[in-house]
Amino acid sequence: MLRPRVIVCLDVKDGRVVKGTQFKNLRDVGDPVELAQRYEAEGADEIVYLDVSASSESRGTLLDVVRRTAETLFIPLTVGGGVRSADDIGPLLRAGADKISVNSAAVRDPELLSIGAERFGSQCVVASIDAARDNDIWRCFTHGGSKPNELDAVAWAEECVERGAGEILLTSIDQDGARTGYNLDLTAAVANRVSVPVIASGGAGEAVHLRDAFTCGHASAALVAGILHDGLTTVTELKSSLIDWGIRVRGSEMMEANKG
Repeated sequence: MLRPRVIVCLDVKDGRVVKGTQFKNLRDVGDPVELAQRYEAEGADEIVYLDVSASSESRGTLLDVVRRTAETLFIPLTVGGGVRSADDIGPLLRAGADKISVNSAAVRDPELLSIGAERFGSQCVVASIDAARDNDIWRCFTHGGSKPNELDAVAWAEECVERGAGEILLTSIDQDGARTGYNLDLTAAVANRVSVPVIASGGAGEAVHLRDAFTCGHASAALVAGILHDGLTTVTELKSSLIDWGIRVRGSEMMEANKG
């Protein structure tokens, strides 16, 4: 059984890492390559780059960032944002990405997932789902969380997997940046309905939130961003707390040996 992963997310805009609340009020927090290297050194299991730039001109900038990162990074790198068709996947993989995350384009054309999985393998295709509570359902949103649609997040996650997605990156818009914990109901609802790993995203404020994502939300991985960027904690500290609670994250043996 795969061990729970701690994944660090870096929102990239015009070649810089930014962070906001509920996808708004973005502020600059640093260079993506330098931050990726730092978080890898702290013990991050994976890095996710999400391109939040609105312009198509940003694609060249992102490819350059991916190339420079891949030259130094030894852990998996997932890249999302700005993928409009299956033809956009290849250049990102060739630039050094291990997996590609798609959201808006997959909602517009679900065949993108099928074509991507057929060309590059399901392991390379991550379905990114941004959802917010709307009465009795979790409604999907696209375009950086700004445009609602008619899709139910749980049903859409199932369809994404049926079409070939090898992983679900599930972000709660309601919790994003709030640092009050992941949306465990949403995470569990999706994780219990799909056969692929689900990454909990949106709301991490302290180590106990990651623990709850793994134990109550049945997530395979937890995405962390703002609390690391602001220096409130480190990946090392988060993993150390998880180990103390008996959660066997990657690197547990080495960290326990160092404690001893």
